[in-house]
Amino acid sequence: MKFLDLAKVHIRSGGGGSGCVSFRREKFIEYGGPDGGDGGRGGDVWVEVVDSLNTLIDFRFQQHFFANSGQPGMGQGRTGKDGASVTLRVPVGTEILDEDQETVIADLTELGQRLLLAKGGNGGWGNLQFKSATNQAPRRANSGQPGVERTIWLRLKLIADAGLAGLPNAGKSTFLAATSNARPKIADYPFTTLHPNLGVVGIDGREFVMADIPGLIEGASEGRGLGDQFLGHVERCAVLLQLVDGTADDVAEDWRIIDTELDAYSHDVALKPRIIALNKIDALDEEERAEKRAALEAACGREVHMISAVSGEGMPAILRALLARIDKGKHVEQDDEPWQP
Repeated sequence: MKFLDLAKVHIRSGGGGSGCVSFRREKFIEYGGPDGGDGGRGGDVWVEVVDSLNTLIDFRFQQHFFANSGQPGMGQGRTGKDGASVTLRVPVGTEILDEDQETVIADLTELGQRLLLAKGGNGGWGNLQFKSATNQAPRRANSGQPGVERTIWLRLKLIADAGLAGLPNAGKSTFLAATSNARPKIADYPFTTLHPNLGVVGIDGREFVMADIPGLIEGASEGRGLGDQFLGHVERCAVLLQLVDGTADDVAEDWRIIDTELDAYSHDVALKPRIIALNKIDALDEEERAEKRAALEAACGREVHMISAVSGEGMPAILRALLARIDKGKHVEQDDEPWQP
């Protein structure tokens, strides 16, 4: 199944049925009177969060969702049939945006949530409703209310506890594969990861969800490479793990590039708690490890974890650090001292 995290959808609720103008006409009944029924109500357009989806790919093949209109009223006081409603089924973590792609209508983060996107029009009154002592033979009826038509955007942001960030070939997919049952594509060329991957990571008998997004390069905020289109998937994360390739010539510059791109995308994302790790240390000797660790700590002003996703060195310690920060985020709404570069 292909991954799709943004879709444009056109929706329209059903219009109400018109009321009926009718009079009772039966043999031997001289004064029948009005008996026109009301029109049926138009169908609604709903959105519902379901468990069986993890992408918006279904909306690539169907972009129009129109509810049925109500049927007109009929004689003998019969009300028209209500129009059938339609439901858009989306995965957990879907945002509903207005046509401008900026106004957030709803953020659906819980399974089973339902939201009314467009209400159907009410049916019009038949002439039976207008009968009174002074108007015993009304010859008027109301038209049904029109439906609501609008264009919306669906944007999926994966629900994950921790997110991976780094340059291409920093070892993010290898890290996810080494710590979870996820099997992302791994190869020795840039941009192997073309869409986000999720994995359930276990440590000390506990589990948390980690998201791996495609690598960022300098200028990603301006559309270079794959751009920053996938950074929305780390907005919900409690902590970011920034991986730096230990075999790079300038590890401080690699850290600065990612830090700049995160801040260019969103200041809130840039201020998220972040853990820095120097990866691929299995390819470094002791002198190179000490030199590059000192350079990276001087650049970021934080402790740098030394890990190797291939050999497993340092992996349990960094997973425990991630879990501790996730636990802290669940109990504390906001840090007293937000992360600063």
